[in-house]
Amino acid sequence: MAEKRNIFLVGPMGAGKSTIGRQLAQQLNMEFYDSDQEIEKRTGADVGWVFDLEGEEGFRDREEKVINELTEKQGIVLATGGGSVKSRETRNRLSARGVVVYLETTIEKQLARTQRDKKRPLLHVETPPREVLEALAN
Repeated sequence: MAEKRNIFLVGPMGAGKSTIGRQLAQQLNMEFYDSDQEIEKRTGADVGWVFDLEGEEGFRDREEKVINELTEKQGIVLATGGGSVKSRETRNRLSARGVVVYLETTIEKQLARTQRDKKRPLLHVETPPREVLEALAN
C-alpha cells in the first residue's frame, strides 16, 4: 500500500484550516494536527498568552519549530497558523514534505468566523478587526 502524503493547510486566519483539516483527516483516515493547538499543548498556555509574553517574533520562532517537527511525520493533515508562511524556512519545509493547500476566504467571512474568538492575538488591538484583516491581506 502506498504511503499517504502529508497535507498542509495554509491561509489567512479564519479561512477554516482547522475545521477543514479535522474533516479531511477523518475522511482520509489520517492524523490531524493544528500548529496552534500543539503550541498550547507544549506550553500549557493559550496562543494569545504566548504571543503577549514572547511577542510575535518569539511566537513565530516557536511556531516554526513545532511545524518543523510535525512535518517530519508521515500521513498527517496539518492546519498551520495564519502567519506561519511568513517564514521562508517554513514555506520550504511545507512544500518539500507534503502537499500544500491554500484556503482562501473573504474578509467578511473572516470577520464572521473570528469576531468572538479570544484566541486571535493579532485581533486584540485597538484597530478595528476589519482594518487589521485588510492590512494582513495586503
